[in-house]
Amino acid sequence: MQLDSRIAAVVTGGASGLGAATARRLASHGVKVALFDLNAAQGEALGREIGGVFCAVDVTKEEQVDAGFAKARAAHGQERILVNCAGTGNAVKTASRDKATGEIKHFPLANFDRIIQINLVGTFRCIAKSAAGMLSLEPLADDLHSGERGAIVNTASVAAVDGQMGQASYSASKAGIVGMTLPIARDLMGEGIRVNTILPGIFDTPLLQGAPDNVKAALAASVPFPKRLGHPDEYAQLAEAMITNRYFNGECVRLDGAIRMAPR
Repeated sequence: MQLDSRIAAVVTGGASGLGAATARRLASHGVKVALFDLNAAQGEALGREIGGVFCAVDVTKEEQVDAGFAKARAAHGQERILVNCAGTGNAVKTASRDKATGEIKHFPLANFDRIIQINLVGTFRCIAKSAAGMLSLEPLADDLHSGERGAIVNTASVAAVDGQMGQASYSASKAGIVGMTLPIARDLMGEGIRVNTILPGIFDTPLLQGAPDNVKAALAASVPFPKRLGHPDEYAQLAEAMITNRYFNGECVRLDGAIRMAPR
């Protein structure tokens, strides 16, 4: 897919981090970008910066997702690109014993469900609704290819493959994204919509910016090469490649400096 002003995109989790970097990169090519996020202040500011539109969306709320797509499409037309970056995580052991009191407790199931609803179900909700909209479009046509309607990029995590202690819900949610990538690509193959997923390693995003410098330094040192945290624009570069390379489909790709996560 050629990126230019004819193309509209929706980026979930687009107000910061990986989503914001992707939104900026798409907009730099003239793409009309809508940002789905809960942070109105950051989302509105970035929307003004890139000439896009902000939509206040909680991806676990169907009515908010529907309203977000309606607002984005009213502003820019039906999107041909969807990038799913909305997500969150936590760290709680499946079952544990308090060292001081001996009290035994387990992972609160409501918290487990919350992570699944945001990361996995929220991603699928946006995919299904965006793909349905893409089906209404005529295929793109140029001198190299015809028949493409759209491209979808999802965000999983290296935790989908080598999750650490306390990451049962997070790893399960991200493994679910990996697991559904190929079936969705196959569901949509007859309609000219490609689907791929990125598995980021340790990136310098707002999730880590509050961590002490020594913690960030230790995390950077754990990466084989280059020994640093990933830059959000490096994620955006891979997302762009997945969107523009017409033979990129049904793939899940690690972007992690060759890191393999230790148990803790």
